[in-house]
Amino acid sequence: MKKYHKILVVGPSWVGDMVMAQSLFIALKNTHPDCRIDVLAPSWTLSLLERMPEVSKAIAMPLPRGKFGLMERIKLGLSLRSEGYDQAILLPNSWKSAIPPFFANIPIRTGYIGECRWGLLNDARKLDKNLLTMTVQRFVALGLPADAPMPPVCPQPAITISKDRQQAVIDKFRLTPSAKILALCPGAEYGPAKRWPTEYYSEVARHKIDQGWQVWLFGSDKDKAVAEQINREASGFCTDFTGRTSVAEAVDLMSLANTVVSNDSGLMHVAAALDKKIIAIYGSSDPGFTPPLNDKAQVISLNLDCAPCFKRDCPLGHTHCLTGITPDRVLEYITLTQSGPK
Repeated sequence: MKKYHKILVVGPSWVGDMVMAQSLFIALKNTHPDCRIDVLAPSWTLSLLERMPEVSKAIAMPLPRGKFGLMERIKLGLSLRSEGYDQAILLPNSWKSAIPPFFANIPIRTGYIGECRWGLLNDARKLDKNLLTMTVQRFVALGLPADAPMPPVCPQPAITISKDRQQAVIDKFRLTPSAKILALCPGAEYGPAKRWPTEYYSEVARHKIDQGWQVWLFGSDKDKAVAEQINREASGFCTDFTGRTSVAEAVDLMSLANTVVSNDSGLMHVAAALDKKIIAIYGSSDPGFTPPLNDKAQVISLNLDCAPCFKRDCPLGHTHCLTGITPDRVLEYITLTQSGPK
């Protein structure tokens, strides 16, 4: 006879959101230590979920983000019936995300009302955005009873990295570990209004290289041109990992860094969950909504009257919210992090 509460979490599709979802997993374990948490999520997130000890099993969503695929979602739900889940918690607000748990006959299906999901959900919550101002609070709240005090206490995400995994990336990329490694994350999937200027990243890179630091560049294929420009302006002394790593390798490599400078991006949240010293740069987005969940993080935001606008491109055409943050200011913060808590 089953003696534990078995939960299926339908996970988000973005790196940063999946990192923040770990706060929910930790909160569930704190409340129900014997619960089993499985996560249904895009296949690229599976290696990230492997580094979250609260997750028992990661199940790959067979459909790409944006595809409706009604019959595939129904079949997926039917295939999950044998798992005997007691509850489903849906982090996406979309109608389609609620289809598999419904057809899996999961008795309690919890989520925000979202796209008119009455019927598909039977524990439908109304989201009070004025009370739950942060994404992580909205995730954690779904793991609590509907009448629990709000906003909830949110545990910090904590990705675990083994020495074996670190050694594997050291060997693969022929690296020399050091206590003075600066990771730069110059990309942001959402758009240019979240990206600190490339030439500013270059100036920071040059300065730290002159001080004897290694500078590593992180990002996806889409960030290669930006990383190449930074490295070119740093006389080729950076180590450029953009487009060369899997998600898992990027996480393991970042675990070797001392300090991280990043735009508001998924990699920023990864760095926070690795408990790194972070300088997080915010332009069009709101540091109060999706902050790095790490006490060591230094957030830089100019708090201009026009920000946060949440636009992909600056609607005023100047991006002063980013260009006004100087390299000297970021370098000063890097120095401060070195003199702060280890």
